[in-house]
Amino acid sequence: MAHESEKSLLDQHKEKHFTAGEIVRDIIIGVSDGLTVPFALAAGLSGANASSSIILTAGIAEVAAGAISMGLGGYLAAKSEADHYMRELKREEEEIISVPDTEAAEIAEILSQYGIQPHEYGPVVNALRKNPPAWLDFMMKFELGLEKPDPRRALQSAFTIAIAYILGGLVPLIPYMFIPIARKAVVASVLVTLLALLIFGYAKGHFTGNKPFRSAFQTALIGAVASAAAFGLAKAVQGG
Repeated sequence: MAHESEKSLLDQHKEKHFTAGEIVRDIIIGVSDGLTVPFALAAGLSGANASSSIILTAGIAEVAAGAISMGLGGYLAAKSEADHYMRELKREEEEIISVPDTEAAEIAEILSQYGIQPHEYGPVVNALRKNPPAWLDFMMKFELGLEKPDPRRALQSAFTIAIAYILGGLVPLIPYMFIPIARKAVVASVLVTLLALLIFGYAKGHFTGNKPFRSAFQTALIGAVASAAAFGLAKAVQGG
């Protein structure tokens, strides 16, 4: 009973650890692109003296297209990881059947890398050979470094990235909804978006283990450079 309770606690910890990491990664991908790309687009159109209504229409269209594209990219990436895992699982399963001694020797080699002596890992190797499912799971994790993917991961990743992109993408467009004069709206958009980039960068640094203030500065700098480049390019083209 105690063993089952410990196993349940370990499974819950593992699931929360990996799921949280994947979700945070998807949110970072979606929000960072969502804040930067529509921001640069709106700044570029403002530099071309487009009206707020045109900028807003183009911005919303870009956010919709970007969310679909980013979500699809997340789905395909997760699906590719799952397909790769299944191919390697099948190959490893065949090797355990066809060359069991070689696979057993690989177990011994893996365990020896952790400083475990032959007389200590011998019983472990023999125990795994008697339990093919556990043997296969061991080889997938410790030889290939692959974790079994969550079957819901692909759709979860797609929706998380898409929603994060939409939320991030709407931030630089909000001023254009209320300020009809584009040259005034772009100033408000810059201030609002840079503030959002600073907050997002700080949060990203906190969750990823990096220095939050440095992450905030770097994230805001990237957004500022992108928007300034788009604004300047639009002005140069218009002037030419």
